[in-house]
Amino acid sequence: MTTTSPVGPTRPVRLWEDGFALDPYGYYAALRAQGPVGWAELAPGVPAYVVTERHAALELLRDTDTFSHDPRPWESTVAEDSPVLGMMRWRPNSLFADGAAHVRYRASLIDTFERIEPHDLRARVHRAVHVLVSRIGPRGNADLVGEFARPLMALVFNSLFGLPDSQSERLDRALGMMMEGGAQAAEGEAEFGGYVLELIAAKAESRGDDLPSWLLDHPAGLTPEEVAWQVFLTLGAGHEPTANLVSNALSRILGTSAYYSTLTSGARPVMDAVVEVLHHETPLANYGIHYARSPVTFHGAWIRPAVPVVVSYGALAHFAEQEVVTGRHPKDASHLSWSAGPHACPVKQHTLLITTEAIEQLTLWLPDLEPVVPREQLTWRPGPFHRSLTSLPVRFSPRSPDQPGDPS
Repeated sequence: MTTTSPVGPTRPVRLWEDGFALDPYGYYAALRAQGPVGWAELAPGVPAYVVTERHAALELLRDTDTFSHDPRPWESTVAEDSPVLGMMRWRPNSLFADGAAHVRYRASLIDTFERIEPHDLRARVHRAVHVLVSRIGPRGNADLVGEFARPLMALVFNSLFGLPDSQSERLDRALGMMMEGGAQAAEGEAEFGGYVLELIAAKAESRGDDLPSWLLDHPAGLTPEEVAWQVFLTLGAGHEPTANLVSNALSRILGTSAYYSTLTSGARPVMDAVVEVLHHETPLANYGIHYARSPVTFHGAWIRPAVPVVVSYGALAHFAEQEVVTGRHPKDASHLSWSAGPHACPVKQHTLLITTEAIEQLTLWLPDLEPVVPREQLTWRPGPFHRSLTSLPVRFSPRSPDQPGDPS
């Protein structure tokens, strides 16, 4: 029904509907029609302000005096079984912290990830691709979401965090349920939380050459509980969006025959497809959540405390492409997929390396990948936060990664 919202009498745009996953751009247009800040629902009965204009988003992301990342005042207004709590609940980590706490947590993460050498990360990706191609290659068909992009991230991140390959399926399943929201979100959050707590308990008992152990020994002096919550953040933020970036890029590449031929011939780099995805189908479509510290007028909207203010990276990219045509700003600034301000993504280069190496290695092993379903008929997972394919079925000439002449 129509309600009176802080941005005027309007029906909230329901980002939790199935139609949003099918075609988000109509929903973004409805938000944009309300002005730079629209009125939406992230779940039934969970309202939010959604920023769809670039200048407003940059101001929000950089204004730490007016806005906070601490969701606890909002949490007290939401039912405990709300399907979006898994993605929005307060935890003592860098995503939900402000001020000195944020600086401390973020510095520990940056220092820890800087210990990962590019050649080592590249080798981990190559090994993971080899494992997965060993499974799917002889068959001649595969789902590049469920059998490549998602398990690849679980393999790579498990190796970085000091867990065996056997734990990868558990990680993938838990994060998938939590990200989608809906009825399974609480189960996914609980399973993922248990996964992380078991990991940190093991590393606290016996260190390894891995990210959790480095965090436990970092000069910032994080407690095991604080380390657990940094790992909760980085595993989730690393696995899901990166898997979606890989699968979205592969769908774009394989959906255009001319694109794929220039890629496999070496005439066009994988990075071109990745950048296009960040412009058009950014994996984390709506997030960057803030809360006003006190009531404030912001770009024409009256913002109340304890109501989320969400950055729609998907809408920003979509409308920015239209602005590029009119010359309103340069193309290299037309998306904010890495966010901005003090909470900007601290591991952008790691993400790009994983994504490009994964796609390059897959197309080396299986150079004749062919989509089974036209790109316009692919389906997308529900949920207000992500842009994520349900599947990407392909066929190819059966191939074993152990046969002579395969890439190494």
